[in-house]
Amino acid sequence: MIKTYLYIILFIFTFSTCRNNRQVEEKNVPNQQEALMRANKYLVKQDADKIKGFIKRRDWNMTQTKTGLWYEITEKGSGKKAETGKKATISFKLWLLDGTLCYSSDSLGLKTFMIGKGGVEPGLEQGILFLREGDKARFIMPPHLAHGLMGDENKIPARSTIVYEIYLLKIADQQ
Repeated sequence: MIKTYLYIILFIFTFSTCRNNRQVEEKNVPNQQEALMRANKYLVKQDADKIKGFIKRRDWNMTQTKTGLWYEITEKGSGKKAETGKKATISFKLWLLDGTLCYSSDSLGLKTFMIGKGGVEPGLEQGILFLREGDKARFIMPPHLAHGLMGDENKIPARSTIVYEIYLLKIADQQ
């Protein structure tokens, strides 16, 4: 079903770029934008329904943000609070909803990144701000907060929802 909507979106985009008549094209822009918005809302709702079912089956107690990130702090730490501009070091496991382990710090090493500077999934950037050193948490990120339409072109397929289990080991000043 998702592939059908993606093909429809691709068809609309392709069809709209092939038009020679500028007036016809300009009249269709609001219709095309409306169609894309409807398709996007449908996909976002489908993702949210999958995530809610996943959470319910596992009996997790998660909170959803306005952006669509789901998070749960599973163990409280007492260290420094994560803040934009600080450097975070985490151990992690990254799963697909079907249980496939994609990446982990066990095989790749710890992940260190500057909070708010990009370079990691938008959902991880958002979720880390809820944590302190020593916290353990899980985040569920719909595709728009994870790897988007294309996936990571390696282990994460296109339009995948991902689950992060993280342990915030260290918060440090920028160096």
